[in-house]
Amino acid sequence: MSSTVRTRLRLAGALAAVLVAAGIAGGPAAQAHEKPRTTLADLAQRHGRYFGSATDNPELTDTAYTRILGSEFDMITPGNGMKWYATEPQQGVFDWTKGDEIVNLARANHQKVRAHTLVWHSQLPGWLTGREWTADELRAVLKNHIQTEVRHYRGKVYAWDVVNEAFNEDGTYRETVFYKTLGPGYIADALRWAHQADPRAKLYLNDYNIEAVGPKSDAYYRLAKELKAQGVPLHGIGLQAHLALQYGYPTTLEDNLRRFARLRLDTALTEVDIRMLLPATEEKLAQQAEWYGDLTEACLAVRRCVGITVWDYTDKYSWIPAFFPGQGAALPWDEQLAPKPAYTAIREALG
Repeated sequence: MSSTVRTRLRLAGALAAVLVAAGIAGGPAAQAHEKPRTTLADLAQRHGRYFGSATDNPELTDTAYTRILGSEFDMITPGNGMKWYATEPQQGVFDWTKGDEIVNLARANHQKVRAHTLVWHSQLPGWLTGREWTADELRAVLKNHIQTEVRHYRGKVYAWDVVNEAFNEDGTYRETVFYKTLGPGYIADALRWAHQADPRAKLYLNDYNIEAVGPKSDAYYRLAKELKAQGVPLHGIGLQAHLALQYGYPTTLEDNLRRFARLRLDTALTEVDIRMLLPATEEKLAQQAEWYGDLTEACLAVRRCVGITVWDYTDKYSWIPAFFPGQGAALPWDEQLAPKPAYTAIREALG
């Protein structure tokens, strides 16, 4: 099948989905004989995978949004509610309100939770960034934060992004407060502490721009190999997959997933969105759809790629426009919660 034909089919499928959702197509007689529609989660489960979405607390008051969130996906990631600034706003004073809200919603909808994130250089509370620490002091602070949070959610989450974005683009370590004070060993320590607090949770390292084979993903490969050799409890690598049409598709993605699998590590596409320069056009949406389909097929091709999470499912709540002015339309549903060609492409890839 030519790419042109595939694109036309995807556009037609997406239009049909929009019309049905809007009640324009499929009259009462037809609908009475329809089987319940399979969701992305249903389709992914047939392959032994999950299909998830991130979410955040402010949008949970949007009932139309939560209806889709609760039915289409089987894995949820809290976008911000489990980060350090939210969970330990004052030293030793913990607040689980936002994280608990999302965990409770997921449990009510029979969904699992990918917990995000324990150690990151960003969104840290002022009490942590506003002073100098000795190595002993910071080590104690880090251990207490990790173990207190992981114990709180013990048995309630499927996996943790333990350390997030530890490397620069050239494969050198990012100069975070943790690296500068504790050295690279903080990563192994963080994994060990998290494992002690919840031995059943899957533990991941997570980063962006590591989808393709290159200096940054090579750094993770070397680190993962070292950690495995040392017996450190690392179970997976999270490839965020924040992509942009103008920068090209990571054509070595499948090869990259396979080499981590050879280390006996799971992989997951953890924060998927595919942004474009606005305005969105039919051609850009078709290209985006093809990329979403290709990402899905790459994960399905590698047994240890366990699932895919989109970084929220709708353009209505995407982080992209605020951080990349003039860009957006990055997700499989539009701002009106209608499915786009990307949604149809994902379904086809999973089908």
